[in-house]
Amino acid sequence: MAIDTIFVDDGTLHRRSLGAMFYRAALAVRAWWIKRRTRHALVDMTEDQLCDIGISRSEARREIGKSFFWD
Repeated sequence: MAIDTIFVDDGTLHRRSLGAMFYRAALAVRAWWIKRRTRHALVDMTEDQLCDIGISRSEARREIGKSFFWD
């Protein structure tokens, strides 16, 4: 057995995975914020603008009311 095949956990693996976890959490929060901001932008749109993007006022209200977990 060669000495370089022995795995020694010096804690760097844990730190990297913990950092990756925080990074993924930050990305999730950012995605939630973007969805929230764009959904709430529908409130300020006129009927013509909503028609241009292909949704009605009732569809816009339904979209605004969605949970942030909703895709």
